[in-house]
Amino acid sequence: MYYSKNSIKLKYYLIELVYLNPTIFRLFETSSVIFSLLFKVNYILIKKALFIIPPEVHLLDINGPAHIFYEAKEFGAPLELHFVSLNNQIEIESSAGLHFNRLEHFDKFELSQNDIIFIPGMEYRLLSDAHFLESISPFLKWVNTQNKNGADICSVCTGSFLLAETGILNKNRCTTHWKYYEEFSERFPLVELEKNRLFVTTNNIHSSAGVSSGIDLSLYIIEKYFGTKMALEIAKEVVIYFRRSASDPQLSIFLQFRNHLNHRIHDAQDYLMNNLADTPTNEDVADQVYMSKRNLTRLFKKTTGITVGEYLQKLRVEKAVALLSNGHKVSAVAKECGLKSVNQLRYLLRKHRGILPMEIQSLKD
Repeated sequence: MYYSKNSIKLKYYLIELVYLNPTIFRLFETSSVIFSLLFKVNYILIKKALFIIPPEVHLLDINGPAHIFYEAKEFGAPLELHFVSLNNQIEIESSAGLHFNRLEHFDKFELSQNDIIFIPGMEYRLLSDAHFLESISPFLKWVNTQNKNGADICSVCTGSFLLAETGILNKNRCTTHWKYYEEFSERFPLVELEKNRLFVTTNNIHSSAGVSSGIDLSLYIIEKYFGTKMALEIAKEVVIYFRRSASDPQLSIFLQFRNHLNHRIHDAQDYLMNNLADTPTNEDVADQVYMSKRNLTRLFKKTTGITVGEYLQKLRVEKAVALLSNGHKVSAVAKECGLKSVNQLRYLLRKHRGILPMEIQSLKD
C-alpha cells in the first residue's frame, strides 16, 4: 500500500475542520458515502526510518527512538523500520554488551525526502579514533548523499560527531551531549554548537542532547509528519512526559516551549501548569523560583520565546480543550482554568480555534 507524505496530517486537519464547523458537520453527516470515501483514499507513500547501529552503540540512544517509531507504526503511520550497519558487519555489540544482529548494509538504501535516518551515540574513544573514522568514510559519504536527497537526518547524543564528520553541519546549528561540548567545539569550529537545548532542528537536520532527549526528538519528528494527535497518543501509550508535569495536557506546548535546559524556567512552567485554577501572577511565579519579577519576565521570554502571560494563555486553552473533550461543563472548565467567566473561556477558544484538537465539542453550557 502506498501513501502520500502529508495525507495522514491532512486527515486530522479535515476531521478537525468538520467537527469544529457545525454546517460542514451536518453536510458530512448527511453524506456518509462522501465521508467514507474521503478517509479511505490510499495514496500515502511509505516512509523508511533507518536506525544506524554503530559499534559500542549506547542502547537508549537507539532503542528509545526506535520504540517511538514502532508505536507510530502500531498507530497506523506508514513506516518501514530498518536497522542498519555503518560497515559490513551484520552483528554489533553495544556498549552495554547487548548484541544486535541481522543488520542491513547502509548502501542498499537510496533515500528521499520521505525518509528518516537516526544516528545514535557511541563510545567516544571510537569517535576520536582516526582509523575507525577512516574505515567508515563510505558511510559518511552515503549520509551526505541522503542529505542532498532531502532525507531527515537525526543524531542522538554523540551521534552528532559522526554527523559533523560528514561536513553537513558546517555553518549550521546543532547540539550534543553536555560532557563533550569542549571536544566538539575544538574538532568542528565551523559548526554552531548550542549548549542549552534538548534538541535543535535546521531544515532536515536534527540533533539532540543525548540519551532520553532522543525520545523528545522522535516525538517531534512524529508530530511533524503525522500530527500532534498521533504524537500525543504515542506519548501516552509509552507513559512519557519528559520535561513536563503530570498535568500538562498537550504535547505541542512541551515541544515548542520546553525545549531548553534552564531549570528555573522549567520550575516556573511547572508551577504555572499546576496552579492554573489559582490564577497565578508573575509575582507568584517569581517567588516560587526565587527570582525578581523583572528577572523572571526577561529570562522567561529569552528562554522560551514567549512571555509568561502568553504561555499561561496557551496552557489555559490546552487544559480547557482536554477537560471539554472529557465531557466537563463549560462553567466548571472556566473555573478550573482560572478564568472569570464562560465568555472569557469562549473568547480564548475562539482566538486559538485553529489549534483545537478534533475532540473539542461545541460550547454549550
